[in-house]
Amino acid sequence: MKNIRFFVLGLAVLSGVAGFATSVQAEVITGQSGNVRAEISYEQPQEYQYKNVQIKIVRAGKSVLEQNLPQDSEYDRPIGALLDKNDQNKLPVLDLDGDKEPEVVADFFTGGAHCCTYSLIYRYDSKANQYKKVRQEWGNGGYRLKDLDRDGLPEFESRDDRFAYAFTSYATSGYPLQIWQYRQGKMIDVTRRYPKLIYAHAFELWQTFLSARNEVDNGKGFLSAYLADKYMLGQGEDGWQKVKQAYKGSDRNQYFAELRKFLRETGYLK
Repeated sequence: MKNIRFFVLGLAVLSGVAGFATSVQAEVITGQSGNVRAEISYEQPQEYQYKNVQIKIVRAGKSVLEQNLPQDSEYDRPIGALLDKNDQNKLPVLDLDGDKEPEVVADFFTGGAHCCTYSLIYRYDSKANQYKKVRQEWGNGGYRLKDLDRDGLPEFESRDDRFAYAFTSYATSGYPLQIWQYRQGKMIDVTRRYPKLIYAHAFELWQTFLSARNEVDNGKGFLSAYLADKYMLGQGEDGWQKVKQAYKGSDRNQYFAELRKFLRETGYLK
């Protein structure tokens, strides 16, 4: 899947001044795998305004799910509506958990300068002949679908958005790696199963810190995420040593105390 789902087009789609549409016309986004076809329809009475968002899932020509979707606001819209008309991944329909039954992944963007994106993932319950969904929050970020372990099933590669604004501004915040798998109706954090990817991510964060340490907030946003990655590698003590040697801000003691507390609250430090 294209990186367009990651960090939501850089949020560049929100630039410019909203204008009025000449008429209200229903738009439809579709996706299909085998005999499963999914549709999301919506109306756009004004630019950046979306109403009457509905989802429909059809199996072998028969409608199994058809319902209105609640919106967080009138700006809450399908991410597929922001993609190029020729993009084939507007509404992904694919097998996420290896049960030979395709799931429907409906991605949404609530609007705003940074926030937020989320996914509604629909799974078919053959006994009840109905679809059940789970909502996954991505925050300011998004995800990439990648088969990271080459087992034929995709993972959701993302970031821990709890680090946004935690120690500095959004622009200078860093984020630990997060990797999720969808299994039988649940999203599971499997990040620690990928130590090589965590190591590469931590290295990238460290390099970013080195280039930002003489700027606003002394790069502590990137150091915070780096240390979280180190904890996932089982190298928390080594990480602390490097952080304490590298951080030269005047708020050292306060920052270290707040960072330790935050890492404990978010589950990195047990």
